[in-house]
Amino acid sequence: MRFLWRWLKRLALALLVVVVLLALPVIRNETMCRGTPLAQDHAPIVGQTRDESRTFTTYPEWHIVHAYADYARVIAKDDPHDFGFFTAMRGFWSSLCPLTEMADQHGGFTTESKMTIYTIGVSFTAELALKAAYEETLGRVATWIRGPEHSTLDQLSAQQAADYAAFLQQTPWYKWDFAADAQALDDTATDAFRDRERRLALGLEYRAKAAYAGVIANAVAATGTDELTLRAVVTGMTETQLTAIPGVTVIQRRPEGWEIETPRYRELTQILARIAQDGGQMVEIAGNDDILLTAITDGPADLGAIFTFPMQGSDQVRHLVVVKVPDLAGRLRDLAAGGARLEHIHDY
Repeated sequence: MRFLWRWLKRLALALLVVVVLLALPVIRNETMCRGTPLAQDHAPIVGQTRDESRTFTTYPEWHIVHAYADYARVIAKDDPHDFGFFTAMRGFWSSLCPLTEMADQHGGFTTESKMTIYTIGVSFTAELALKAAYEETLGRVATWIRGPEHSTLDQLSAQQAADYAAFLQQTPWYKWDFAADAQALDDTATDAFRDRERRLALGLEYRAKAAYAGVIANAVAATGTDELTLRAVVTGMTETQLTAIPGVTVIQRRPEGWEIETPRYRELTQILARIAQDGGQMVEIAGNDDILLTAITDGPADLGAIFTFPMQGSDQVRHLVVVKVPDLAGRLRDLAAGGARLEHIHDY
């Protein structure tokens, strides 16, 4: 009985340590990352507005999307243990601090947004920590046994990771068919040791995610999904030019320019890039005059970013840049001219 009690205490202590470690980044962000509210002098033109602070609070989810893309890029040529799991975790929490400060300056970081971001941040951290614990130990041993050449399931899992990363650009993660990925592992596996190990390890991971995704999907269905479109005002283009852009619906002509409706997320980035390319200029987006974008450069560069960090699996660098909406089109043209590449414009 004493033996059992001793191990129960050790388990409780270990769980407490895990909880404290997961809570530390949250505590740091709450106590050390604060911004001073700024006076907002922009009067919205359109009636369908969204909180300006959301351009900053949407990035953390995209950091996770980028991390999965980095992971896919790494395992396409190397192995999972070559991915910097803790680098990805650190990037999430390090970027959140300046983003929190900016959100505070532009209307405030709502409690709801904080709870969402802290929840996904802790989940992301726990997931990568568990994955690192396996891939750095048993997974690494399996690659030693396999040898230098990727196995059949190494190749399949790399393709699955790339497809998943691309899927996340426009669609919530919980809509991905993890069960199909697990079944594909079963159908494709050979008798090679590495394939059997990948089938077991990744199969368990995919099936666990499939179950969790079902829970999240039901929760989202109960609470409702976010709006999938937004309104913006554009000048410097004709109605014909705007309607020629896929996804753009012209609503009406206003004194300030054309009011349009567009999809959000990845499609919005493509639309805004097209408007800039065609010589247009944004007046406001969702009633706001500040917006966050990410840009990619080949190596270090000074883009006036609030946060910059290297991408894994390449020599490129990601920059988080805040731009005034009326300056957005010009900034996009400058990025292209300067050799930088627009990655994503973070809407509200």
